Amino acid sequence: MYFRTIKTVLLISGVVFTLLVSALAGNFNQDFDITWGDGRAKILGNGQLLTLSLDKTSGSGFKSKKQYLFGKIDMQLKLVPGNSAGTVTAYYLSSLGSTHDEIDFEFLGNLSGDPYILHTNVFTQGKGNREQQFYLWFDPTKDFHTYSILWNPRSIIFYVDGTPIREFKNLESNGIPFPKSQPMWIYSSLWDAEEWATRGGLVKTDWSQAPFTASYQNFNAQACIWASNSSSCSANSSKNSWLTQSLDSSGQARIKWVQKNYMIYNYCTDAKRFQQGFPPECSLA
Repeated sequence: MYFRTIKTVLLISGVVFTLLVSALAGNFNQDFDITWGDGRAKILGNGQLLTLSLDKTSGSGFKSKKQYLFGKIDMQLKLVPGNSAGTVTAYYLSSLGSTHDEIDFEFLGNLSGDPYILHTNVFTQGKGNREQQFYLWFDPTKDFHTYSILWNPRSIIFYVDGTPIREFKNLESNGIPFPKSQPMWIYSSLWDAEEWATRGGLVKTDWSQAPFTASYQNFNAQACIWASNSSSCSANSSKNSWLTQSLDSSGQARIKWVQKNYMIYNYCTDAKRFQQGFPPECSLA
């Protein structure tokens, strides 16, 4: 595994930090711990492949060994094939506590032939309720696809195979909290959510199809690692351009294309839910 570090001090969007930046070509044995599942999670191929399984007794999950404060995180996933109704594959960043920050990808299973729903959310200081949901423009069970989170002091951008699908901007100047001070772990889990995951819980999990399996490969983190209550990043390498990256005009056009053609739910347009007025970022973003 390639590991390179340089120390520097950065001031970005009012955030001062001395960080250790790392370009990590992933190895699941070195980068993650299996945290639950009683043998249902497996690391294979000398650390190059990880699988999570779910049966009627239990699901499974894993967690990164390191915490990160800003980064570009890539993971390739191949989701549960066939009748995956009732299952949820979650892949997210999160800190701990009642005022935690969190950045979520969740993949909601469906009946055979019906599309997966990609559910996204952002929590700041313990508050979420910022859901956006999408269909994908491919079958995510046939092959591996790359799901990425870019998190820097300017914004959080969700990507699918390099295409941006959602941006949550830093609008702290308007009084809207933004994740910038709580380091986060990377988590993933496969679990049963038949009470709500598919058509609001109308379609239950078909346990005759178990075990359900999701697969992971090619984890990569260009990220600022949090250690001993401090962080360090190098800004003098083109590999760290993510630290100040934002969407250019092409990226803005692509995100509009995705949201026009594949977005199926946006909290910022749910007037029935927010009868007292939409969250403030909806009019500012």
